[in-house]
Amino acid sequence: MVRILFFYLALLVAGPAFAIKPVAKWWAKPDTVGLKYRQMEITTADKVKLVAWLIEPDAAAVDQHTTVVVAGADSYNMSSNIYTARALASAGYRSLLFDYRGFGHSQAFAIDQQRLYYEEFSLDLRAALAEARQLAPRDRVGILGLSMGALVGSEVAARALPDFLITEGYPGDLPGVVAYQKAARNKTVTLPAEATAYPRVAARVRCPWLLIAGTQDKNTPLADSSAVVQAARRNQRRQLMTVDCGHLGAQEKLTEKFFAEGYVRAIGRFLAGGKA
Repeated sequence: MVRILFFYLALLVAGPAFAIKPVAKWWAKPDTVGLKYRQMEITTADKVKLVAWLIEPDAAAVDQHTTVVVAGADSYNMSSNIYTARALASAGYRSLLFDYRGFGHSQAFAIDQQRLYYEEFSLDLRAALAEARQLAPRDRVGILGLSMGALVGSEVAARALPDFLITEGYPGDLPGVVAYQKAARNKTVTLPAEATAYPRVAARVRCPWLLIAGTQDKNTPLADSSAVVQAARRNQRRQLMTVDCGHLGAQEKLTEKFFAEGYVRAIGRFLAGGKA
């Protein structure tokens, strides 16, 4: 188990690729860390087959009657988020992990690895959200979007009306992400044509939205998330939670007895109507 945990933490340190780098092989399945789950296939609106894991709350936890659909970052596959799912399960949350098209065991998809994201990934998340609603119709169902998953999560939230949206590493300024990658890493990153409409997405998100941002994040700066909160209208509940970390470092930073325990507790406070 120690070897597995160190491998997972190595994935966290490696972080997102900031251009898509999928991996086909899962490093583990949820039952590797003692989670009760079932594997399923989801079909998107454009008939693409995705593989997903529905992970149940821990039997010893109070069931929160809440399903969290986890939209991962731009590299590896859904197995990167197994320990996130364990933290959610320990707190009584159900979670749905899925592989985007071209990732893990989902249907093949031609990917340019210089691309920041594909608009088709929003179709994948939307299908996963619909599946979660069907599987647990009495649950609150929302999205936890990480980096690229925060991007597509906001797009889906603007249209599909989840019960909540939680993002970490939200990229509000896509040209800024591209420019930073070029300046800091001499890395060329491209955007899809649909990116021109992206600046208008955040204003259309009506559900409660918690934005988790690292104070040392240079890839998706704190200012991106702060701007979304500041632009909120009276009927838009938005909250900013800052963590002293870099990009996607909040779960590790808020580790207590086990990985991401404090992170999930903060999410729980937000979902209960309080301050994260």
